[in-house]
Amino acid sequence: MFVYSLPLLFTELAIIQPAELLFILLGIYGILFISVPLPLPVSEWQQQRLGKYAFYQYLLTSWSGLMPVWQCFWPFFLLLNLSLFTADTLAKSTLLSVSSWDDVHMMLFFPLIWWGVAVWRCSALTQYRAWAAFARLLTLCAVFEFLLKAYIRWAYPRVFFNCQELLLDYSSCF
Repeated sequence: MFVYSLPLLFTELAIIQPAELLFILLGIYGILFISVPLPLPVSEWQQQRLGKYAFYQYLLTSWSGLMPVWQCFWPFFLLLNLSLFTADTLAKSTLLSVSSWDDVHMMLFFPLIWWGVAVWRCSALTQYRAWAAFARLLTLCAVFEFLLKAYIRWAYPRVFFNCQELLLDYSSCF
């Protein structure tokens, strides 16, 4: 997360400094920690931790908020970040066209919305409020990264995509 977009935010865009961003993130974490519901007793939801889910049952249980937050958060978090890192690395090395990079982000946008709602609903099913607040914070950071990449794509495509080396898809950099 933020492997390629955060350095551009600090160097090229110069909108915010790292210390300011850290201060903002700590403030948002504090607000999220206060707003996370109190954890339910472990006996009510621990039985679901042991069961195996079919894929669609997993999606439905996550969306309904009936799954422990770590089971809902970590699989999609890892898959999302691996997909974004791969797409960004291929785009930076000009092995992926700019329009294909856009397609990858559009395909991941609606699952990101599903994931955010699922993490928000499942956050009461944890033993510690701090972990639920951390999962919510990382979900908001993923949404912020999508918005930042959309802004970079719109305003600074020549910087991100290294358009001097793109021969076939140079028109996408304008």
